Amino acid sequence: MMRYLPLTDPDRREMLAAIGVDSIDALFADVPRAARLDALVDLPNAMGEIEVERAISRFASRNVDAGSVPFFIGAGAYRHHIPAAVDHLIQRGEFLTSYTPYQPELAQGTLQYLFEFQTQVALLTGMEVANASLYDGATACTEAVMMANRLTRRRKAVLSGGLHPHYREVCETYARFVGFELCALEPAPGSAEDLTKLAGRDTSCVVVQNPDFFGEIRDYSNLARSCHDAGTLLVVVITEILSLGAIIPPGEMGADIIAAEGQSLGNALNFGGPHLGLFASRDKFVRQMPGRLAGQTVDTDGRRGWVLTLSTREQHIRREKATSNICTNSGLCALAFTIHLALLGETGLTRLAHLNHAAAVALAERLECITGVRLVNRAFFNEFALRLPLPAAAVVETLAEKGVLAGIPVSRFYPNRPELEDVLVVAATEMATAEDMDRLEMELREALS
Repeated sequence: MMRYLPLTDPDRREMLAAIGVDSIDALFADVPRAARLDALVDLPNAMGEIEVERAISRFASRNVDAGSVPFFIGAGAYRHHIPAAVDHLIQRGEFLTSYTPYQPELAQGTLQYLFEFQTQVALLTGMEVANASLYDGATACTEAVMMANRLTRRRKAVLSGGLHPHYREVCETYARFVGFELCALEPAPGSAEDLTKLAGRDTSCVVVQNPDFFGEIRDYSNLARSCHDAGTLLVVVITEILSLGAIIPPGEMGADIIAAEGQSLGNALNFGGPHLGLFASRDKFVRQMPGRLAGQTVDTDGRRGWVLTLSTREQHIRREKATSNICTNSGLCALAFTIHLALLGETGLTRLAHLNHAAAVALAERLECITGVRLVNRAFFNEFALRLPLPAAAVVETLAEKGVLAGIPVSRFYPNRPELEDVLVVAATEMATAEDMDRLEMELREALS
């Protein structure tokens, strides 16, 4: 019997008979045909362990590490400096190997750091209550929409054209299978949206992003008032959580629910994940909040302690009445976030945010001086959009061949929108050096000449 294939053909036939299907292929009937492979993946059928290691190493060597070249990619995932203490602490055995704290008497440390994490998120966003994290910003966004649907008993959500396209796609997937309506506006970098007219009596929520996908910062206070007049909730999405060290938090603008990505603090890019979903809301909505909540209490001797609270409406006890079917939280990523933010403190967070903004402003001013380049944004944090005189995707490829990762062409997300093919989204964090900016400016001038 093979080590990794312990089941025999009779075993498989018996299992299929018990399930009530004729073949293994029948198990994938609900997967769209376009997402299925018609043949085996183009890989060798069998290799020895040494050969596998060599092959994987060759694949890995084709990657370009974000720290090895001038790097200006953002659009929802950002490169920041992470103190060495963060990785050192999260790799301690009691953190690295722990799981969901079902037994509070054995998991006081885990529950305490989750409680501190929730406190940090609530303070950052200007909200009253936060949960113990979700998977990532995109799923947090969709959970916010479904929470608004439950609270208002309406089934229609309005999505801003400035919402990250990946977040929009996740919302569309949930809408199709859960059953609610989406009204998604078209992306229009640099243009002001009039969302107030869409906050009607049939709308559960209006979803905006700040800074938006193109880097634009806006004050949504007036929109919040319009939403509330119509009984509609305002959901604010944040993909760059560090921005809250410099701009007005959404809670002070009147937002009802916050869905955010926390990757920027404590969590490296890691070739795409794992990420960290942040979620906060008004206290009056807490019973419809998805995910877990760590609460503070006292034991029989009056000593401070921590528990999972409001758990009776969650997945592991009353699954059919659960507010969410995301059955865990990004606990280790949340801990990394908490440690990084604790090391920064309020003063450090503000200073780091100002460094990011200063770097982006300096870079935008330089690139805007290049012939044919136009800055789209009026106000931005550490990310901005440019219109180029050539298709942005081709320019990015040209610069990548010269060892400069210049940003993300919007056409990668919206390939069928010709009016967006010249838009380039550029991010500059504290990791962008003066030499990096020199290289980008020089190579971009040459590519556009």
